[in-house]
Amino acid sequence: MKITGYTDRLSVQPGENIKFMVNSHYKTYKAEIVRLIHGDSNPEGPGVKMEKVNADVNKEYNGRRQEIHMGSYIKFDAHPLFATVDSFSLQAMIYPTTPELGTQGILTKWSPAANTGYGLFIDDKGCLALWIGDEKGNVEKISTNQPLIAGCWYFVGGSFDKKSGKIAIFQEAVISKTNGKFSLPYEAEKQNVSNERKVNIQPFADNNAPFLIASVIEKQPDGKHKVINRYNGKIDRPRVACAALSKEEMSAWIDQPSGKDLIAAWDFSAGITKKGFKEIEKIHDISPNKIHGVAVNHPTRAVTGYNWTSEEQNFVHAPEQYGAIHFHDDDMTDAKWDVDFEWKVPDDLKSGVYAAHVHCGDDADHITFFVRPKKGQPTAKTALIIPTASYLAYANNRFQDIPLAQLMFGRAPVVQQEDMYLGEHAEYGLSTYDHHNDGTGVCFSSSLRPILNMRPKYRHNLSPSLWQFNADLHLVDWLTEKGFEFDVITDQDLHFEGAELLNQYKVAITGSHPEYYSGPMLDAVEDFQAQGGRFMYMGSNGFYWVVTFDPENPSLMEVRKNYGNQGWKSKPGEIHLSLTGEQGSIWKHRGRAPQKICGVGYMAEGFEVSSYYRRTEESGAPELAWIFEGIAKDEKLGDFGLVGGGAAGLELDIYDEELGTPSHAVILASSEGHTSVYMPVAEELYFNIPGLSGEENPRVRADMVFYHTPNGGAVFSTASIAYCGSLSHNNYDNNISRLTENVLKNFLLDQPLPGAEKQQVLTKN
Repeated sequence: MKITGYTDRLSVQPGENIKFMVNSHYKTYKAEIVRLIHGDSNPEGPGVKMEKVNADVNKEYNGRRQEIHMGSYIKFDAHPLFATVDSFSLQAMIYPTTPELGTQGILTKWSPAANTGYGLFIDDKGCLALWIGDEKGNVEKISTNQPLIAGCWYFVGGSFDKKSGKIAIFQEAVISKTNGKFSLPYEAEKQNVSNERKVNIQPFADNNAPFLIASVIEKQPDGKHKVINRYNGKIDRPRVACAALSKEEMSAWIDQPSGKDLIAAWDFSAGITKKGFKEIEKIHDISPNKIHGVAVNHPTRAVTGYNWTSEEQNFVHAPEQYGAIHFHDDDMTDAKWDVDFEWKVPDDLKSGVYAAHVHCGDDADHITFFVRPKKGQPTAKTALIIPTASYLAYANNRFQDIPLAQLMFGRAPVVQQEDMYLGEHAEYGLSTYDHHNDGTGVCFSSSLRPILNMRPKYRHNLSPSLWQFNADLHLVDWLTEKGFEFDVITDQDLHFEGAELLNQYKVAITGSHPEYYSGPMLDAVEDFQAQGGRFMYMGSNGFYWVVTFDPENPSLMEVRKNYGNQGWKSKPGEIHLSLTGEQGSIWKHRGRAPQKICGVGYMAEGFEVSSYYRRTEESGAPELAWIFEGIAKDEKLGDFGLVGGGAAGLELDIYDEELGTPSHAVILASSEGHTSVYMPVAEELYFNIPGLSGEENPRVRADMVFYHTPNGGAVFSTASIAYCGSLSHNNYDNNISRLTENVLKNFLLDQPLPGAEKQQVLTKN
């Protein structure tokens, strides 16, 4: 793992440039562009398939080390008011989440190399501290000597008075019934402390160190910098003055900062609109000096402030109660590596899945990207929608670190080289299933970093075989082997371009697990179906979590979790997406259950062996004969496959008219024989009771569904993540492959599908 990389975008069109950023421990490495067809190295399958592409970037490059510096903070351009202070005051409302982890910067203009400047810190004993350092590097520090409590709001401040030489600091617990861990002031008087003394030095403010919120920057020998003393927790209403204010004067500035001594007063709720934050990275100074800043690595916004009352759960309705930002020492949304090479995608390159194969000896990485057709110029009648939002959700996940993983999987997790590497390299960023170091959930994911589990050959520890990217290559391989022409588009493309993109095609096909979907994506799929588009849902647990992308930075995705099967839950009052203001969590709880989109919805999971389907009596109807051409009525469908040994497995969806399955939809087949590891998902339960596992519960199954939609359209749903892993069995000659081929061939025809007229009459009646 001494060579890794990423691109500046996941989706690219012919004629556009794509940039590649590479970290290499080797003096030189080679790069070749390859087309990815099959990424499963399982010897029972067709094996890994790649085709080399003739490209002008296929050559040797000089290697170089590129580092990632994680941690979120706010930076400001150099401003003379920060550099010319003699006396000063620093104040804020803070909510520390890991005060015990050592030195953390709150408001700092500090040079760690020269020991100069000033700053408000949490010290190595977990106490609030104020530091000043003079031009010679002499340092004075004053502490409250009272460790801060995690999960409690504090009003904190520190000051230095040049005239008297007095340095002072204080902290005061701010406890309400709803704003933190406590609702009653248990021994709060012990937390309300202050300290002051005289010193013989004064801070050297003009020290070339930037003023920062939530960290300190350490300059590197190569001229770049590293973020250190990273803060975990919330900060609300920070203020800076060029005078030594009293605690009472600082208190008046919490909500009404004013006067000639005011340098900056940042309002983290500024920028909130009815549709979320207008510019998620911009930090507004409401003082006359307008010293605005930029948030780096996307700390979490739309979080409750010190004055949150819980009467309003949506930040857009009470922005004054959401004036906080939650910083994490392991936030990372942009590796910020330099570009190593750039490729202009040829006009005649076929749409598909590609990678830059960068390697030195046996050490290699495949930097994956997707080539779509030129906008408005489809090259096929079929579009394969690559679920990049789901790839981002699982990007670099650490499931092997979950204590209950072995029980959940029904086996010991399979650990790959990539997993071991990520366990030692937190700087590669987290997935939206992971927790930050302070225990809060990860709500942002970005493609601007190496994603080590979005590579061919990777075998995911969540699955007995493959999951997400390589599972979707099972489908890419089948389409290729069967000779179907198809364009690749991403769900991110769909988010920004909507139904106009899909309506260029006769058929749209999903991947095996399109779990994370935005509102515009759902709209596009439903509008496509309403216009007569034919839709093939080739997986399970699709259209589940609410997500969105940043319009200013399409590489960034946001999710907030609650209610469903999840790795974490949003804190009270923090379920709404900061980028849009809309309620997060699952679409079912927003009135848009998956059954409305594809006829089936998430019911059960079991990351163990997969099973098979049995055809239903209804599947024998004459108008459905075309689906089962060449398949006997009593055949087990998919009692084979590369994912758990069967076509029905991992996660399963079912038909449910109460949640929106059209009444004229037909269950073609249902799975059976699932083990006790398969259990209903959390949102389907009212009470946990015995007898709910796959061995006893008839609702633990996958329902393969077909139904007609308006204007000659139709929907076919497999309801299982494992389904595509069965397509290549027996050299692609099997009943799952045959059934899928029957559906796709008929979906591509311009003529009405059998039974359409009959079902339209039933719908009208």
